Amino acid sequence: MAKSSPTSLWLWLALAAAIVLADQFTKTLIVATFDHGEALRISSFFNLTRHHNPGAAFSLLADAGGWQRWFLSAVAVAASAFIVWLLHKHHSQRLFAFSIACIMGGAIGNLIDRLLHGHVIDMLDFHFRWLQPVFHGGHFPTFNLADMAITLGACGIIIDEIRRVRRSRA
Repeated sequence: MAKSSPTSLWLWLALAAAIVLADQFTKTLIVATFDHGEALRISSFFNLTRHHNPGAAFSLLADAGGWQRWFLSAVAVAASAFIVWLLHKHHSQRLFAFSIACIMGGAIGNLIDRLLHGHVIDMLDFHFRWLQPVFHGGHFPTFNLADMAITLGACGIIIDEIRRVRRSRA
């Protein structure tokens, strides 16, 4: 394996920082434009809205009474520290490093919300009739750019692992 340059670690950290900046920029625009709960219909299946989520993904722990803010913040800090260590060790593994940098950027974006506001600001509301049996009114849980980055990173890790297993069997 070719030795990678030390600057490639900084590339992944810059990607995470760019995700944080884009996420916070969009959230700042939403807070400046929408009142909590207000929505703008963009299409038959998409609304731009302002929603506050005091919990985790899918509003898990949203009604936990407040302790979840600090617990989820601590998890984000610990995960980010672990990811920096992983990036240091594996920065030459492009798909893996890209994926965990996306996860870190998303985690930090949502961490900033929790620390500043006590909740995460979500704004992307997709709704489809076929989702009604699973989600109220067919609305998928509202999410933001940080959540998209975390999801992209998780998918990338799965693909990277599948590729690694296939290579080891060959």
